[in-house]
Amino acid sequence: MRLSVIILAAGQGTRMRSLLPKVLHRLGGRPLLAHVIDTARELKPDSVHVVYGHGGDQVREALADSPVEWVEQADQLGTGHAVDQVMPRIAGDSVVLVLYGDVPLITAATLAPMIKQAGRGKLSVLTAKLDNPSGYGRIIRSANGKLVDIVEQKDAGTEQLRIREINTGFLAAPAGLLRGWLQKLDNRNAQGEYYLTDIVGMAVDDDVPVESATAADTDEILGVNDRVQLAHLERVYQRRLAEVLMRAGVSLADPARFDQRGELEAGSDSFIDVNVVFEGEVRLGERVRIGPNCVIRNATLGDDVEVFASTVIDDARIGNACRIGPFARIRPETELAERVHVGNFVEVKKSRVAAGSKINHLSYIGDTRMGAGVNIGAGTITCNYDGANKHVTDIGDDVFVGSDTQLVAPVKVGDGATIGAGTTVTRDVPAGQLTLSRCAQKSIEGWSRPVKKKP
Repeated sequence: MRLSVIILAAGQGTRMRSLLPKVLHRLGGRPLLAHVIDTARELKPDSVHVVYGHGGDQVREALADSPVEWVEQADQLGTGHAVDQVMPRIAGDSVVLVLYGDVPLITAATLAPMIKQAGRGKLSVLTAKLDNPSGYGRIIRSANGKLVDIVEQKDAGTEQLRIREINTGFLAAPAGLLRGWLQKLDNRNAQGEYYLTDIVGMAVDDDVPVESATAADTDEILGVNDRVQLAHLERVYQRRLAEVLMRAGVSLADPARFDQRGELEAGSDSFIDVNVVFEGEVRLGERVRIGPNCVIRNATLGDDVEVFASTVIDDARIGNACRIGPFARIRPETELAERVHVGNFVEVKKSRVAAGSKINHLSYIGDTRMGAGVNIGAGTITCNYDGANKHVTDIGDDVFVGSDTQLVAPVKVGDGATIGAGTTVTRDVPAGQLTLSRCAQKSIEGWSRPVKKKP
C-alpha cells in the first residue's frame, strides 16, 4: 500500500492578528507546520504534500529543508478545493491522508487506524466527542450507528447542533475514489466553499463503507486560530515533554513552569528548577542540577554539573562536576573541563578552561586558553579586541591572577606565575615569577577634600 499525505496550510489565520502566516507561529520553539510534517514522516509515506497559500514564500523559506512537495492554492476556495490541487500528483493506487498545518499535536498512533481502514477500500474520518462542540462540523449517524454525513456548524439545524460528536477534519481515503468525489463537489453552502466533508455523503451514496477512528485525547485535534489557543497548546505540549522527562528519572520543581524548545536529553537523578528554558539541542548528564530562571541553548553538560540561578549557557560544552553561576554567561565555543568553577557575573566567550580552574567573580574571559588549577581574581578581564581583530590570551597551569587585572592580548602567562592585583599585563609573563605593574603607594599629609562653593 502506498501512502500520500496532504497537509493543508494555506489559511490566512486572520484571528492571529499577525503578519506571520499562522502555520509559522511557534509551538515549543518550532513552527506549527513543522510538527505536523514530523508526524507525517513518522508514518513513512511515499510522499508528503503541503498546500500553501497566504504568505507562501515565507512558509516555503522557513521550512525549505523539509522533505515535502509544495503545492500552491492560489485561490482559497475551501478544503475540498485545496486537496484537489494535489490529486494530479498522486498515484491512483495510493491511500491519501489529509492533515492540517495548524493542528500540531496529532500523533501517528491516532492516525494509523485510519490508514488501515482506507487501505481496505473504505473512507475513514477521525472524530472526537467534546463537551462544547461549538465551531466544529457534526457527525451524523444512522439509527444503527453508521456514519452517514457531516454537517458544518453554519449549515446545521437546531437538533444537529446538539450533537457532541464532531468531525476533526482528518480523513483517509483511496486515491481513486477520492479523486472522483472531489470532482463532484459544489459550493452551495453558507460559506460558498468546496467542503471536503461533503465526500462523506457521496461515499454513502456510492455504497462505500465510511468508518471512523476516535481521538482519545481531544488535545490532539485542537487547532490554532488565535493566540489564546496557541498558548493553551503550548502548555499541553510542554506538559507532555515534562512527563517524558520525569518518567526517565528527572525531577522538575514544577512541570507547569518548564520550557523545552528543541531536543533535550537528560540523565537520571537530574533536577530542573522553575522557569528554565532549553533551546536547540541540549544534553544533560546524570545528577545535573539547574537552578531557576536559566537559559541553556545547544549545550552539553556532563555528570554532576550544578548551574545556579539566572545563568545563560549558549553553544558550549561543560565538563563533569563544574559549578556555574549564579548570573553567569557562558557564550559560544566555550569548553570547560571537569571541576571548573565559573561564579557570579562572570562571562566566558570562545575559551578553553582546563580542569579545576576557578573564575569566581565579576570577570570577562574571552578568546582564552586557560590551563589547569588556575585562579582568576575578581574583576579580571582579557582585553581580546583591539578595535579591529580578536587576539588570544594563553594562560598556563597553576597560575594565580590577582583581582582587577587586565590581560592585554596577545599575551602568554607561564605555568605557576603569579600576577599581583591591579596589574595591567602587556607583555608575556614568565613562569613561576611574580609580575605586577602598580604605581608606588603614597599618602599626602594635610590634604583636604574639595568642598562645594557657597552661592
